[in-house]
Amino acid sequence: MTTDSPTVTPRQRRPLRLAEVFLLILALGGGVGGYAMVGLSIRGELPESFWWRAGLLALTALVAHVVLRLRAPWSDQVILPAVVLLNGIGLSMIWRLEISDAPGMSVADAAGNMQASLLGAVVAFTMLWILRDHRWLRHYTYIAMLVGLLLIALPLIPGLGEEINGARIWISVGGFSLQPAEFAKIAFAVFFAGYLVVNRDTLALAGPKVLGLHLPRLRDLGPILVVWAASLMVLVFQRDLGTSLLFFGLFVAMLYQATARSSWIVLGLTLFGVGAVAAARLFPHVGARVDVWLHPFDDSFYDREIGGSYQLVQGQFSMANGGLFGTGWGEGRPFQIPYAYSDFIYAALGEELGLTGLAAILLTYLLIVQRGLKTAVTVRDGFGKLLAGGLAFVMALQIFVVVGGITRIIPLTGLTLPFMAQGGSSLLANWIVVALLLRISDSARRPSDLPVRGQISAGRADPEPILVGAGGDGGTTAQGSGPAGTPAAGVPASSLPRRSVAERDVPAGAELADASRAAETEQIDHPDDDPERGGEQR
Repeated sequence: MTTDSPTVTPRQRRPLRLAEVFLLILALGGGVGGYAMVGLSIRGELPESFWWRAGLLALTALVAHVVLRLRAPWSDQVILPAVVLLNGIGLSMIWRLEISDAPGMSVADAAGNMQASLLGAVVAFTMLWILRDHRWLRHYTYIAMLVGLLLIALPLIPGLGEEINGARIWISVGGFSLQPAEFAKIAFAVFFAGYLVVNRDTLALAGPKVLGLHLPRLRDLGPILVVWAASLMVLVFQRDLGTSLLFFGLFVAMLYQATARSSWIVLGLTLFGVGAVAAARLFPHVGARVDVWLHPFDDSFYDREIGGSYQLVQGQFSMANGGLFGTGWGEGRPFQIPYAYSDFIYAALGEELGLTGLAAILLTYLLIVQRGLKTAVTVRDGFGKLLAGGLAFVMALQIFVVVGGITRIIPLTGLTLPFMAQGGSSLLANWIVVALLLRISDSARRPSDLPVRGQISAGRADPEPILVGAGGDGGTTAQGSGPAGTPAAGVPASSLPRRSVAERDVPAGAELADASRAAETEQIDHPDDDPERGGEQR
């Protein structure tokens, strides 16, 4: 006679996040160390505010780590230290420019920028504490589109918009300047992710072929064309080439990510190229940016008071003076660059940290982008894949546009370097991007048998339809009753597109789209049914 012994199911422990603690110590050492070296080099002593600013930065990192350990214990452990390092180095350079007493540098405000950084961190981690599942954002797909359109239209309102250096991309509220486009990119990323996760198969399969390019039907592309037209509106009426390029790049990248159609890249580059050439010919401010880019050392452009090449040339000279290893903190003359604390902080860092320091900064940015793209690949739901991929790409594109303009790879655009340049709007918006990436990475790395209160079970089938077949009226019909990956009715297997990032890692045997969405909604609406709280697991 045999008796069955009880079976004990092992439960994976929450990670201690020791790697993040170690990296945070290194990141704080880099940022605080730069701040100390500036004071010792210029004044021969530590700055008066050294200890409280260093303590405030360390306290911010500690609180962020605690929030992640409690609310997102499985999230990526590299993103936060990388952001803290970049933020610390940027604050050190802004303070170095502030105490230089050079003309034009009195606007540099290290204390104000630190306050903006702290506000951004507080908002980001408050959102991370409240938002337990990134898929909640999918319920606000079209609201996000309307919010994004409203944000980019605000600077055009008379009395609210403010024109600075020829670009009308700021609004002034209560004596504070705000750049709404920085937040619009987040709203558009949420909209694209929510819209494309539902319509990706329609955009990939339904529609005519023109010159070998697979084009979608106009009725399926309508909402996206509205956003594309808005990006051109930014270029034409707000005179901001950088923000327009940022929106359009996000638009094309997320379409390609959802459909895996290379025709989107060709079509997107063609449309933007035609629009940019037309704008350069029709609008003088755009043509001036191109002329300065092509002929920066021409006397007629160098001596121009507004829109000249003086800033660009001074940035080139500063980076050349820095050489391979730089002049050292506080030993260069970066204050000779106009707007060195915002638009050209990369060139200012190049003079004092050299090519080696600039390469390290770029690698740190690359690390953040790589972790974001890895999150997009590993997360289980299509909405999370598209949102993480879009946010990571828009950060990479912004870095390329800024660095490319300073190094004369492309024309100057006026965007700021994330986490380093002075600007409250940019700091706040990019901290929110980091919070969203950390939330999605927690969902991606969390074991499927460890659900979170208010979160859909990670092992549940993807609620979005996978394949689309042609209906009798030319419409589309979701097919999900068979195993995932089987051809849909009315669509030959040879015409199916390659699997995009948004379609990978989808478990076999996905239910019908409507039934899955209903199950997802039921789980969200009943957050108390959580095994960790002793409730019934659905």
